[in-house]
Amino acid sequence: MEKEKLEELRDRVPCAAVLEQAGFAIDVKESTRKAVKYRRDAEIVIVIHGGRGWFDPLSDAKGDVFGLAEHLDGVTFVEALNRVAALVGIVARDPAWSRPPGKPAHIRSVSERWATRRRPWQGSMTWRYLRSERCLPATIIREAIQRNLLREGPYGSMWAAHVNDDGTVTGWEERGPDWRGFSTGGSKILFRLGSPDAMRLCVTEGAIDAMSLAAFEGLREGSVYLSTGGGWSPMTDAAVRKLAARPGAVLVAATDSNSQGETFACRLRDIADEVRCDWLRLKPPAEDWNEALKAREKEKRERRKETSQGLPHARRSHQG
Repeated sequence: MEKEKLEELRDRVPCAAVLEQAGFAIDVKESTRKAVKYRRDAEIVIVIHGGRGWFDPLSDAKGDVFGLAEHLDGVTFVEALNRVAALVGIVARDPAWSRPPGKPAHIRSVSERWATRRRPWQGSMTWRYLRSERCLPATIIREAIQRNLLREGPYGSMWAAHVNDDGTVTGWEERGPDWRGFSTGGSKILFRLGSPDAMRLCVTEGAIDAMSLAAFEGLREGSVYLSTGGGWSPMTDAAVRKLAARPGAVLVAATDSNSQGETFACRLRDIADEVRCDWLRLKPPAEDWNEALKAREKEKRERRKETSQGLPHARRSHQG
């Protein structure tokens, strides 16, 4: 096929059409307008470049729509070409975005945007979101604020910093009542709550999960609570390896209790084997650590309610 024909076909068939035909579904909560996450059981594909590109966050696979067809079905380029051609005219579904629309702003550097945002304070919208909706203890929130890891995001959301080995902010996880994403132009490395010298490395999939596990363990001494931000970039891989390669390090796979969490846990175990450090699987008692934390807080409230209802009413004393 001529190059012009290939380009025309590439323009007419988005990666989303190939994925939907293969049984993948959009994960709206973990998607952004620039990076749409698709799932099929434990498989994940992120669609980028306006639907013209893709990558697998659990491997190094990436490419265009033809490469995607090859990747999913293990076929030759010619067969992939035929399969893509058969999808001409198929309209892929658009995600129902939750982020309120706004005027496009001048894109500043990651460090500039981080520096202009206020740290959360007691009673702020971000503080209330983390305390009321996510049930994080005030002590954990304060610790993260003191370590310069949190910022007030728009619309009551939270920004949780990812940093490199030098502590420089490279991007941030964005979480809020109606939004989930990652900073535009930022790089996922690791969210790190705890001492840089800590040897017990608890790896979770989200900053809120990392803080939730810290709440369960009471910020255990010698532990650092890490988040990959739900992805696995080459920089994340390098950062985890560097931490795990230190003598005496213990790599704790505290990822979600689902198929994706198990995939990440296996990846962490492979790293532990390669760098020869100890490894431990720590599963949350619910799907993730924040769900477990919220369930624990709910039980506490119910017990307090039962206790208060079970107390005998105070009686007035009567003088005879």
